Amino acid sequence: MLGVARWIQSRRRTLPAGGDRHRKGDGPGAGPGGAERAEDPGARLGALREALSGIGTTLEADTTCTELTRVAVRLAGGAAAVLRRTGDAVSGYDAITGEAASLPDVRWAAAAAREAGVPAVDTPPDPWLEHPAAGHPGAALSAPLTSGDTVYGVLVWARAGGPLRRAEAELLALLAERAASHLRHAREYEQVSRTAGDLQRALLAEPGRPHPNLDVAIRYLPAGRSTLVGGDWCETVRLHFGRTLLVVGDVMGHGLESAVDMSAYRSSLRYIASADLPPHRVLRQMDDIASGEADRRPATCLLARVDPGRGQVTLASAGHLPPVLIGRDGAAGLLPVPVGPPLGTGLGGYESATHRVAPGETLVLFTDGLVERRGEDIDHSLARLAALRFTAGDAVDAVLDRILGRLDVRHAEDDVAILAARPHIRQGPAPGAVEPGK
Repeated sequence: MLGVARWIQSRRRTLPAGGDRHRKGDGPGAGPGGAERAEDPGARLGALREALSGIGTTLEADTTCTELTRVAVRLAGGAAAVLRRTGDAVSGYDAITGEAASLPDVRWAAAAAREAGVPAVDTPPDPWLEHPAAGHPGAALSAPLTSGDTVYGVLVWARAGGPLRRAEAELLALLAERAASHLRHAREYEQVSRTAGDLQRALLAEPGRPHPNLDVAIRYLPAGRSTLVGGDWCETVRLHFGRTLLVVGDVMGHGLESAVDMSAYRSSLRYIASADLPPHRVLRQMDDIASGEADRRPATCLLARVDPGRGQVTLASAGHLPPVLIGRDGAAGLLPVPVGPPLGTGLGGYESATHRVAPGETLVLFTDGLVERRGEDIDHSLARLAALRFTAGDAVDAVLDRILGRLDVRHAEDDVAILAARPHIRQGPAPGAVEPGK
């Protein structure tokens, strides 16, 4: 607002003592009762503060423009709109408040927007452009939405009736300057959010490819609209002799910070798993690495090493919920697994458990956002998942779709990562062929 203040100060110096700035009715308090309000500077200042506080209540540019035009019409009457500007491109009228027919031709406002610029240093800006009435009494004004060295468009205001008073023009220019500052913040926030989104998408790397003897499907659903990825993740790692390590993990917290730690956990998992250690020893080494980094957030993690050739799955958990095994008849049940402390605590103490898993049965690993509901006991939440029934022969993608639909995951309060895997018997390799992963 310094630019407008300087301009007003310069105009005051050019006015004779007792000039028209102090005429009765020439100000925001004009109209019925305006003389009384004009005699009370405190009341006028309070009204102005209240008006300014109604502009820029969010970091959304569209909302800010609407708030600007509403306040302009409330204080000065008539109609108001915003002509947005991006680079050299100028849009039509947006955020119209009042009777649109009383606004000047959009071409005049567009020309004003293109001509609006930033004044030189120590040169007071011209905060508005008056539009002469065209065949009927009235007034119109175009005030640039300028902040720093950027023009975001213009505020266009008009009304039928008498000519524009100086105090009204100064008020509208002040509102435009305040709105421009908020539009600058909104654009900067949008740029930061776009950068964060790009980083989040990069962090959500695709899982590795399992062996061909395992059908796998994965879903990831972030909570809320603004976050693309958080601390939940899934991974598959090929091991020797046709085995595949399945992983789900959940880093404490939400948003970009959790996503960065999630990426670190995934990197250490891939490195450690390449040594083909038992699942509980993989967790132990991951915990040692994470606990040595003071800023690393704790995480829960579940490992499942699937061996279709032997019909086995070996499980190990770091504070994570147990998996579900869906039989070929469509019935589901939880698989017990020894639970150790979350990763990053440095406490260790992980154990493994081995269960039978036959071809055609489906193993489902998931993060707690899938089942947890506010105020509900976790055992009841898990029982609701285990009570689901499935159609025999459904593909693993169909299994996940059914789970997500029946549990109404769209309204989940936390991120959800879920993985379904089904072993099957492969035909023997052709003579002379080498099976991948051996």
